[in-house]
Amino acid sequence: MSQVKPVILTVDDDPGVSRAVARDLRRRYAERYRVVRAESGSQALGALRELKLRGDDTAVLLADHRMPEMNGVEFLERAMDLYPFARRVLLTAYADTDAAIRAINVVDLDHYLLKPWNPPEEKFYPVIDAQLDAWTRTDRRVPEELRVVGHRWSARSYEIRDFLTRNQLPYTFLLDTVPEGEELVKAAGSPELPLVVLPDGTALAAPGDAELAAAVGLSTSAGADFYDLVVVGGGPAGLGAAVYGASEGLRTVLIERHASGGQAGQSSRIENYLGFPDGVSGAQLADRARRQAERFGVELVTTGEVVGLEERGPARVVRQDDGSEIAAHAVILATGVSYRMLAAPGLDGLVGRGVYYGAAPAETPDCVGQDVYVVGGANSAGQCAVNLARYAARVHLLVRADGLGASMSHYLIEQIAGIANITVHTGTVVTAGEGDGHLERLTLTGPDGARTVDAQWLFVFIGAEPRTDWLDGVVERDARGYVLTGPDVGGGGTPVRDPYWLETSVPGVFAAGDVRADSVKRVASAVGDGAMAVAMVHRYLERS
Repeated sequence: MSQVKPVILTVDDDPGVSRAVARDLRRRYAERYRVVRAESGSQALGALRELKLRGDDTAVLLADHRMPEMNGVEFLERAMDLYPFARRVLLTAYADTDAAIRAINVVDLDHYLLKPWNPPEEKFYPVIDAQLDAWTRTDRRVPEELRVVGHRWSARSYEIRDFLTRNQLPYTFLLDTVPEGEELVKAAGSPELPLVVLPDGTALAAPGDAELAAAVGLSTSAGADFYDLVVVGGGPAGLGAAVYGASEGLRTVLIERHASGGQAGQSSRIENYLGFPDGVSGAQLADRARRQAERFGVELVTTGEVVGLEERGPARVVRQDDGSEIAAHAVILATGVSYRMLAAPGLDGLVGRGVYYGAAPAETPDCVGQDVYVVGGANSAGQCAVNLARYAARVHLLVRADGLGASMSHYLIEQIAGIANITVHTGTVVTAGEGDGHLERLTLTGPDGARTVDAQWLFVFIGAEPRTDWLDGVVERDARGYVLTGPDVGGGGTPVRDPYWLETSVPGVFAAGDVRADSVKRVASAVGDGAMAVAMVHRYLERS
């Protein structure tokens, strides 16, 4: 890293404003930072390229929104490729606040400033101070990519790629038949595939999730034996509970089986979540929530499989499948739901080999130019179809009902209707699948009878089931396995009180999100459940 001062770059097409911004910046930051001024987006990009070539670092980018040829959002989006860790600030007039909000989604904007900001000591410097502080604390090392070598239609290869994708770990997938893949396998001693090669050259032969997680630096065990709060599940409800719990002073650990975000984390675009008018991907939302949880001190345990829950006096103890135990004053169950399996002959053996439950983001780029089939009539299926339409030649959306209106949001129905390469087949179900080592054909039964189609891709979203078998005999559940809470609990509570809202039949154990009986199956309501559950935890702790 160069010893030259890091750069604060400002760009504004109004020379007077540009000089004023640079003057204010130099007045406060000239001792530690070099201020670079530009009067157009192209000029600013040229300056950044020169800085990059010289090895200089850039801490903050300030861009005016209204610039001809290249506006501030467009500039910041292109500047991200050169300096992905630089903090991004958009300078806007009051009339442009909508543009600033859109920029939050497009370029992951860190802040927007309304002009003018006099006096700078009150309205300008505190913002820049915060951005520089955040930049200083950021780990700016660019992660080196893992390499995964496997068979194209290997179910375990898919599982590893899905794990890495959903945990936002960069990797390159190589077929074992291409020269580079063959060389890596040979160098590793021809081990069992899939093979994962770490940046330092360490080779892992067919690793399990826990081994892989530990190798790439994810935490796989809790750092203590006792906490104020244990959250089981890392979807929107669990992440919401963890953020609110830790931010309010509770020592919190979150245990997640696969990757943060849950089913919502696989969504290509969530467009009805409050505060994101242009939508947000499930991966973006999950990543932001995870980083927010870590900032408040939440311990995140990945590949943790909770298989038991016990009352031990005032403690609530969760047991993991490796035999380890974590105790806490309170527990929030946020385990969500799993997609229901499609009961059609021939499909079970093809899971991960052309048949996928959920959006399977690791597979999406491989669908280019092909026909794909999506089963389901709710929002998850619709979002998947819209995303796949960007890659596939044609997307066939198979819906058992006679339309989408009963189960899918109106905005999504309108989107689908406007995409030329999505065809909706109503009254149609998959009745069989077949293939030699991977999916090759599907039998579809619809209004005109049964027909067989060539197909290599099937994405299934046919409803969900709660992951609660491990709670059998511990907390009350309804006939479908969803956890009962609050007034729905039959004989729970204590001799002196009824269960609190969101509290299960075990005092001090709460449920939030999709796992809760009669919950609203939406991301926003799940986050709200998580926050409400923490409020109930505080009430429980105060009166215990």
